[in-house]
This record gives sequence, structure tokens and C-alpha cells, in this order.
Amino acid sequence: MGIKIIGTGSYLPERILTNRDLEKMVDTSDEWIRTRTGISERRISADNEPSSELALKASLKAIEMAKLKPEDLDLIVVATITQDRITPSTACILQNKLGAFNAACFDLQAACTGFLYSLEIVNALMSTNPKYKHALIIGVEKLSMITDWKDRNTCVLFGDGAGAVILEKRTGKHDIGGILASRLASNGSFNELIKVPAGGSEIPTSAETIKKRMHFLSMEGQEVFKLAVNEMAKACQDVLATAKVDISEVRWLIPHQANLRIIKAVGNKLEIPEEKVYINVHKYGNTSAASVVIALDEIVRSGKLDRGDYVLLTAFGAGITWGANLLRW
Repeated sequence: MGIKIIGTGSYLPERILTNRDLEKMVDTSDEWIRTRTGISERRISADNEPSSELALKASLKAIEMAKLKPEDLDLIVVATITQDRITPSTACILQNKLGAFNAACFDLQAACTGFLYSLEIVNALMSTNPKYKHALIIGVEKLSMITDWKDRNTCVLFGDGAGAVILEKRTGKHDIGGILASRLASNGSFNELIKVPAGGSEIPTSAETIKKRMHFLSMEGQEVFKLAVNEMAKACQDVLATAKVDISEVRWLIPHQANLRIIKAVGNKLEIPEEKVYINVHKYGNTSAASVVIALDEIVRSGKLDRGDYVLLTAFGAGITWGANLLRW
């Protein structure tokens, strides 16, 4: 039995916000942003485009590639930190928009590592429960809604987007591939490094929290950089060792697209050739839970994956959370 990805999809909003545009908004420059982050532009959702709409457009593409209908889905999981509402879940809102009423639905919050967490959790559910034959996983973010556009250190980093995959349970003897190994981890002692301070039960929304701009993302960049590089590289090494696969056999490393310097540092630690490290951060910025799955969809649709190829996914996000998944295509 194998749990395989049979469909992928992604969606990026139409509006492009360039570094030149940001120069008019905050005290920054195109050169400063590119040299420190590798980002040239990012996508920004329309006001009437909540996370569920981004997720819907990505999901429909994945369902079409998988040659399924929405009613074939048994499970829908949405990885996001920018839900449409506090409740109900964005997954339930998406289910209604899709018409996928045979599916169980829930959201998962592990920040930028959310898609990797969802992939491992859904893989486990499908492996142990015969009910789940087809599952839809979406990583989606509308980070523009929690970005402080007056903070030049953070507003240059983030963008909006969605990516989706369809998993299918297969029992054929000749099927190869699937999710070979996963490593999920977290360390809550670093929970202050990346956060939205207010809006929850600890610091409820008030006139004061709004005035103090406490509903936007804040981040300690240098500390995050060091932790991200080390933990992502270690997680990758763990899953490779578990699956007994050498890094030289990996066709693609798809790291979380947070910062070009982080991506390159992880690649260097793993000693994987640059041409095997997929990069699109220059086009979209950091889309959190959506970034890895958007990249995966781009690779699939460009024909850069063959049957039997090894694909290594890794991410790092608020929590602190991190992890890696090794796939065989």
C-alpha cells in the first residue's frame, strides 16, 4: 500500500507588489531588499479574496490533475495562519465552495511548516483508516492582512498564495513512491521569535492593541536565520538516514521560501548542488504554509519530475516548528 500525490495545483493573486512599489511606502530600496532577502516581488490578494478563495482556485487545479470530482474527497486539511474566520475552519468554508460534502475537514496551524505537518498527519490517517482514500491538503496564506506595511524590516518579506495536493491510497504491487520518511519538530521556548502578539485569548483585541499595531507579524530575524538553517538541515539529514537515501540521489530539494540566504545556507550544509535546490522566493516572497507546495506544483507542471525521483521538502516557522518530508515520485 502506498499513499501517493496524484494531483497538484497552485494559485497566486494577480496583483504584483514590486520592490520599487515598496520604496514608495517605506524607507527601503530595491537593492537593499534583493541583497538581504533575494526577493524582487510578491503577490497581494484582492480585498474580496480571503484565504478560502485562494485555496479554492489551487484545489480545483489539483482535483483536475487528479481526474477526480470534489465528492470523491474523503478528507480536506487546510494549513494556514490566516484563516477566513476564528471559527468555523477555513477547511469547512472551502468544503462548501467545492461541494465536497463527503469529506471530513479541519485546519492545521504550524505556520510555515504547516504543509509538511499536514502531509505527515494525513499520510498517517490514510495508512491506518480504510475510509480515507482521497485527501486534499492545501497550504494557503493571505499574509498581507497581518503584515505591518509601516515596518520596513518585515513588510518586504511576505506575500499571498495557495498550493494544493491530492493524496490517493494505492494498493497495486507495482506502485512505487509515496511519502518515505518524515521528521516533525518544535521548540516552544522560542515562541516569541515570530508572533502576532494580540487578537487571541491572552491579549484580546482592544482599542489599545489596535493603536499599538499588535495585530501584525513581528520577527527577530537574526535569531530565526540561525535556527532555521541548522534545524532544516538536520531534519533533512534525519529523513534521508531513515529512508537510507543519499543526498546525491535527491532530484529536488524544495525548501521553505523565506529568504534566499537561508535557502542557500541549507543547501550548502546538505552539500547538494545548487541546480537541485528549487527557488522561487524572488517571485513570491515568503508565503508561509503555501511556499513549499507552490514550488512543488511549479516543478510538476514544468515537467521537471520523473517517476521514481526523490523529492526532499523542508520548512521552518513560528512556534518554533520545523521539519522535512522525503517523497518518491
